[in-house]
Amino acid sequence: MNIALWAVQILLAGMFLIAGLTKATQPREELIPKLGGWVEDFSAAQIKGIGVLEVLAGIGLVLPAVSGILPVLTPLAAAGLVITMIGAIVVHVRRKEYSALPMNVILLLLAAFVAWGRFGPYAF
Repeated sequence: MNIALWAVQILLAGMFLIAGLTKATQPREELIPKLGGWVEDFSAAQIKGIGVLEVLAGIGLVLPAVSGILPVLTPLAAAGLVITMIGAIVVHVRRKEYSALPMNVILLLLAAFVAWGRFGPYAF
């Protein structure tokens, strides 16, 4: 189970690092065709903020566990991603962007799996 948790942590970290860096570094106008219409509902600062939080969560999924420095940050990062994905699901449902929901639900479940495992029976 520990190997499965590590695999999911690394997968999520990679995905959120890429997604977060994209949001944090590219202009809002360039993100609209790449990420979809939801970008129109948020200011450039809000999108950059979401991106920075995703980058921090991606780092938090792996670095504290690897370094042994504050490893409790790993399940906290996963829990933060669960909350982020709930927010993403709400935004997509409100905008009737149902095609985005499967990926959001999968990411939510993977983050919940890491939070459960690292807070619970497979904590560091």
